[in-house]
Amino acid sequence: MIDVGTGSLIMERSSERAPGAIQKPAILMKISNDSGSPTASQQSADVTGGGVNTREVRVRVKICGITSRADALAAVSAGADALGFNTWEGSKRHMDIFSAGEWMKDLPAFVSRVALCINKPLDDALAIARLPWVDALQFHGDESSDYCEEFSKTGFPFIRAVRLGGLEDLERLDGWSTSSVLVDAAVAGAYGGTGSMADLALARQAVDRFPQLSIILAGGLTPANVGEAAATVQPYGVDVASGVEDEPARKSVALMRAFVQGVRGT
Repeated sequence: MIDVGTGSLIMERSSERAPGAIQKPAILMKISNDSGSPTASQQSADVTGGGVNTREVRVRVKICGITSRADALAAVSAGADALGFNTWEGSKRHMDIFSAGEWMKDLPAFVSRVALCINKPLDDALAIARLPWVDALQFHGDESSDYCEEFSKTGFPFIRAVRLGGLEDLERLDGWSTSSVLVDAAVAGAYGGTGSMADLALARQAVDRFPQLSIILAGGLTPANVGEAAATVQPYGVDVASGVEDEPARKSVALMRAFVQGVRGT
């Protein structure tokens, strides 16, 4: 799997899957369940043929909390690599992932469509994963390591979100049966989307300690602070929801463009 420089993330999935594995197209965000998959720095070496330098790798951008076709296309136009769709009924950014297929299936092929799930029964998560307009899942609730291990047997890519509140959370980042881990702010009783800033020092420790993981930074990111946050943490990617909204569930075209520019220094 390499980044071919198109502004998109492409992954060639293995054709060898366990029985019952979910089969999907091969054009996806770089999310893998294989803890031995290439890290962002290794991808840089693959492409350039030179030494590894994580500072040279473009930070990926995921814009989460998309609720409409118009906002999805605006996010793509702004330069997002991935879009997040919240399936949790308790969220102000909730959308019906099943009925949205009419327009989600027509989104550009090189943009990953990630369905965010919170505490769903495994069978419900599997039903969402089987939708042809969903490329990956993101578990953002209280899902256990056993739950994630069971889901990983499908071979379907997923991100595990971890509310990074202290060293005890850091210790278990590599125990979720996926190499894609999102670190978010720890806010009691909340499952993300609060606008609270993540602990950048802990997030940087995560990047340094677990080079085999693709760490995605979330929590309180805005166009004004994302450049400094990305430079401090050096994550594989960044994730934003409230930081690019005019109001909850309504994205701002100007803020999304400014956010991507802030990440990429343009």
